[in-house]
Amino acid sequence: MITLLFALVAATAAAPFLLRAFGRPAFGILALVPGAGFAWMVYQFADGTFKDGGEILASYPWMPGLYLNLEFRLDALAGLFSLIILGAGALVLLYCWGYFDTNPIRLSIFSSQLTMFAMAMYGLVISDNFLVMYIFWEITSVLSFLLVSYYGERASSRRAANQALLVTTFGGLAMLLGIVLFGTQTGIWRLSEIPARTELADVPWISAVVVLLLLGALTKSAQAPFHFWLPGAMAAPTPVSAYLHSAAMVKAGVYLIARLAPDFAPIPAWHVVVIPAGIFTMLLGGWMALKQVDLKLILAYGTVSQLGFMIAVIGIGSPSATMAGLTLVFSHSLFKAALFMIVGAIDHTTGTRDIRELSGLGRREPLVAILATISAASMAGIPPLWGFVAKEAALEATLHEELLVGMPRNMMLVAFVVGSILTMAYSLYFLWGAFARKKEHELSEDTELIDGSTPAVRDRDPIQFLQWLPPAVLTVLTVIFGPFPGLLSDAFNQHLDVRFPGDPGKDLKLWHGITVPLMLTIVIVLVGTVMFLQRQLVARAQFDRPALGDADALWDNMLKALRQASLRLTASTQRGSLTINLATIFAVLMVVPIGALIIGGANDIRMILWDSPWQGMAAIILMICAVAATRARNRLSIVILVGMTGYALAFMFALHGAPDLALTQVLVETIVMVVFMLVLRKLPTDVDVRKDLDNRLRAWLSVGTGLSVVVVAMVAMSARTATPISEFMPDLAFEIGHGRNTVNVLLVDLRAADTLGEISVLVIAATGVASLIYRTQSFQRSSRRPTLSSRQPRWLASGVDTEKSQNRSIMVDVVTRILFPSMILLSAYFFFSGHNAPGGGFAGGLVAGLAFTLRYLAGGREELEEALPVDPAKILGTGLLLSGAAAIIPMFMGYPPLTSGYIEPELPLIGPVTIPSALLFDAGVYAIVIGLAMHILHSLGGQLDLEEDERKERARDRARALQRKNEQRRAAREETLAQREREREAEKQKKAETSRGGGEERSEGRPHASISGKEL
Repeated sequence: MITLLFALVAATAAAPFLLRAFGRPAFGILALVPGAGFAWMVYQFADGTFKDGGEILASYPWMPGLYLNLEFRLDALAGLFSLIILGAGALVLLYCWGYFDTNPIRLSIFSSQLTMFAMAMYGLVISDNFLVMYIFWEITSVLSFLLVSYYGERASSRRAANQALLVTTFGGLAMLLGIVLFGTQTGIWRLSEIPARTELADVPWISAVVVLLLLGALTKSAQAPFHFWLPGAMAAPTPVSAYLHSAAMVKAGVYLIARLAPDFAPIPAWHVVVIPAGIFTMLLGGWMALKQVDLKLILAYGTVSQLGFMIAVIGIGSPSATMAGLTLVFSHSLFKAALFMIVGAIDHTTGTRDIRELSGLGRREPLVAILATISAASMAGIPPLWGFVAKEAALEATLHEELLVGMPRNMMLVAFVVGSILTMAYSLYFLWGAFARKKEHELSEDTELIDGSTPAVRDRDPIQFLQWLPPAVLTVLTVIFGPFPGLLSDAFNQHLDVRFPGDPGKDLKLWHGITVPLMLTIVIVLVGTVMFLQRQLVARAQFDRPALGDADALWDNMLKALRQASLRLTASTQRGSLTINLATIFAVLMVVPIGALIIGGANDIRMILWDSPWQGMAAIILMICAVAATRARNRLSIVILVGMTGYALAFMFALHGAPDLALTQVLVETIVMVVFMLVLRKLPTDVDVRKDLDNRLRAWLSVGTGLSVVVVAMVAMSARTATPISEFMPDLAFEIGHGRNTVNVLLVDLRAADTLGEISVLVIAATGVASLIYRTQSFQRSSRRPTLSSRQPRWLASGVDTEKSQNRSIMVDVVTRILFPSMILLSAYFFFSGHNAPGGGFAGGLVAGLAFTLRYLAGGREELEEALPVDPAKILGTGLLLSGAAAIIPMFMGYPPLTSGYIEPELPLIGPVTIPSALLFDAGVYAIVIGLAMHILHSLGGQLDLEEDERKERARDRARALQRKNEQRRAAREETLAQREREREAEKQKKAETSRGGGEERSEGRPHASISGKEL
């Protein structure tokens, strides 16, 4: 039993790799696992394993205090539903091989999810622990969401997936409340313990328990008014519809009702809820199926109707009703899964499921038409098929049911007959719509397909072998079990003989003679056929809008109303002001505890001023620094003053004999101051404080809050009357955790679960800090091993090529070179000695973080990269894995999680040494603290430095560009001036030449004096 569960888990993990390696044929390989499980289950029934109360048990203790032991039980009922889960799962996986044409990446994920669904359903039916069963129950809801949203690019798929998840999860949460209420009232947390409890009707709150449990079952099995999610889920690929929503997932609610009905039937609330819900759903689903023009929607509403039929019958809780209900479950799984696969083949071949676009397909695909006709006939209850046997058994059980006397029995029988007439009508309607030759546009109603697309017929290819082989197998079984129902009735009786020991089971038969159920069957067939033939008349009787309202639209309106209410509530409580939010928190902290103390009348307060004058001195320093911090205006001064209050508090811890707390406080205060320093670089130097009424209100609020906390703390310490548990902790730490440092043993052993949650929060916080700084950029860093550089010797590892590195203080470099190795060595000492002396992984990680901080402050981000060139995210992940391993490994050895062990090896020159397994957990804490420090330094330090350098570089680029522009302008201006000067010189020369030419002309007519060159 457990081997099969782990085989399905292994197939789930291997599915994506098989799909990528072998392509679509990998579905055939995956089908071998549930197929082998199906064969093993058949062997168990054939071998009589479950006769006389036989069962297979497995139990693994795990958190017994929370009633979460892993307890599994495979009895006859679990085996029957396992046959459906594993058999249908194997055929659907084989069908996927022929259904999908290509092998995209998401198909690999789809294969894993589909295989995991088989595992989850199998785990659900074999779970004996109520809470473990609920875990598998919710896993199926999540997987249904993922599978329905396969076509995630379509809005209709996303909407259908969200709708299915919300509806089934709502029912699941209600069921969880019912499980917890039932367990606390009765002390029963195992399903196998319920039959032994007599007089369940006398249990307090049992009616509420019934309603809550049935809410989970009815929502999972798509019962009205929660039925609308199942037709919407038809947006999923056809293999999902054939498996989850016809053969497996929707049967989870039927299984739970079958498991509980014999014991809860005497409770009046049980029949009041189960039977009306099932009958109404049967009639509603059958009527709605006659309105659809999408083949999958016809089958989907038919599934809703059939599920209502099953739940109404099996919910009666009698032996005959249980036999009939199980027969209905098996017959429905056979014919409905086959019909869904046939619809998928039709859609795959023709490109449409709209019956208005399909005509004459029966003549082109006679084999598929024959298979569909047989399965639809079984759905309608036509003899000699298995569906006829199931419907006969249901009518017979209802007709002679002793738990239903008089009018309730008659009304139930009439409802079953009317629902069966509708089943006959929509079965014929389905066959006609899929395969008949129809007149064009006979249906004028313009209805979209379930996925919102428009029908578009493409070239018809013959239906492939792997598309009709799986439905053919199911159809053959439908044909075989009809004439030979004893093949299954023996398996049913293995459950009934144990569940109803005083009423021996009866064998199913095809022919019981001329009986009332047979006459009713004839009426059902005739009236259903007439109803189909007069479908136009029936269409006139159907409203365009549902008479009782559209459940789908009602769901949308309800979500819209809840969304608007949440927005109003958020707008009224979260105003976006940090001041208002903090003021509200502090006001509540001030008023509520003081009010409780006043009402309670606590007046026994015992106080002493101090144990030592040093404590008073530390308190005075703390108060002076706190008051000074409220008066300071320089941000750096405020940070230093606030840090001084932390150091004073650490001093008080040390005086009280708590060196671990003092050490941690000092380290935390130091690293917090460093973080503040990094942030202050982006803020103004001084605080702008306005002197107004708000400041006075803040001051009074702070005084009141401080007074409230002090008074509550004094009252709490004075109210202690019993011996504090802390007195026993040192002995417990040494005896259980093998350590003398009580604080560290508490963190990594006695209360390691708390620490595991806290370090997980640290990982999330570190990722959040980096995300805020890097925004949409990736903060993944390349990792490498530190290497020795061959460059010239220097005090620090980073290069000396930049101006910043060349201008570093030599004193800072020397101090860092000396302190860094010492701090790393001190960090390792704290880590290894923390189990018996002050220290531990947290303190050691803080010291190492401060060492790397020192390297950063000395050399900048280049020095940080050289100091530890590893992606901080990988350090965080490694630490979380180490701590998680320390929690999980004990489970494989039969111990509860986080159980510690130890060894005492003999080391040379040292002697015996105790090494606890909690050291692995502490190593995870150590790595996470270092990773957190590195994440902060890389984001608040290195990234801000990089952005500042880039800003300065951009400023320099702008300055250089402006300088080049100015130089170009200057050159252009000088060129212009030079050009103008040349033009003026040319103009002067031209004028001079003109003057000389004019003088010669004037001298031709009169004498003139000559002058020598010297005189000139």
